[in-house]
Amino acid sequence: MSFDNLCKLLSEKHPATFASWVLGTPQTSVKVLKTELSIEPIRADYVTFLQLQGRILHLEFQTKLESTPPLPLRMLDYWVRLYRLYRLPITQVVVLLLPPASETVIETAFTVETTHHEYRVISMWEENPELFLNDPALLPLASLTATTQPQALLQQVVGKVSQLEPRQRPEISAYTQILAGLKYNQDLIRQLFREGMMRESVIYQEILAEGEQRGEQRERALILRLLTRRVGELPQEVLDRIETLSLEQLENLGEALLDFQAIPQGGTAKPNADLETWFSTLDVGVKMT
Repeated sequence: MSFDNLCKLLSEKHPATFASWVLGTPQTSVKVLKTELSIEPIRADYVTFLQLQGRILHLEFQTKLESTPPLPLRMLDYWVRLYRLYRLPITQVVVLLLPPASETVIETAFTVETTHHEYRVISMWEENPELFLNDPALLPLASLTATTQPQALLQQVVGKVSQLEPRQRPEISAYTQILAGLKYNQDLIRQLFREGMMRESVIYQEILAEGEQRGEQRERALILRLLTRRVGELPQEVLDRIETLSLEQLENLGEALLDFQAIPQGGTAKPNADLETWFSTLDVGVKMT
């Protein structure tokens, strides 16, 4: 399936969403019209016709401007055929998926002598990504929107896809990866999507939680060793107290013990004053909160 044709498929699966986006106003009553127009057959592979309340929306997706016949002439041809058939006002919108060469002029009208016909052009690379990131129907197009950090945007897109309901995710993920291929390296796309989907899996979350727990246990054991070496053997009640400390409190204790007074050589084992002071400060903080 071509990129343009995939966009046509999406717009016909979600006509109200696409109509609301390109027109800038909420559209609720939207009907997809057949693409075959009378007289002579015309190429309608990448064209969506939507019937709104008292209006026809002609939506066309293009990866490049070059075509035969030229795009402005085609837009006029579509308009005449649609108006002859439906006798309704027609809004025509061309969505460019990729920017053309820098010197290319993006035409928005057909003009020959007294004939002048205009249509709108939406440049995906200038669109705000927020709307696309927050709507599953538009999400496949999000990677093509405006950004100064393309990889960061693609990572955002992956994150949004991974949060979709399981029944939605496979289809939208496939569409999103296909359209991202217009702009991004395929290896990068596969890597980010593989990692993103893995992060959402229950097994991955369990492994991550187990790893964090082991890391905390290792840090707790290290702090205990350092503390014992600094102030001597600790009473059981102190060891029990340390077991209740959070990871953040452990890290704070690890920094504080560097300033604790070391136990004198041959000294007796007793609660260290610096440690008692640290615990009392902790207790005061708890009471204040």
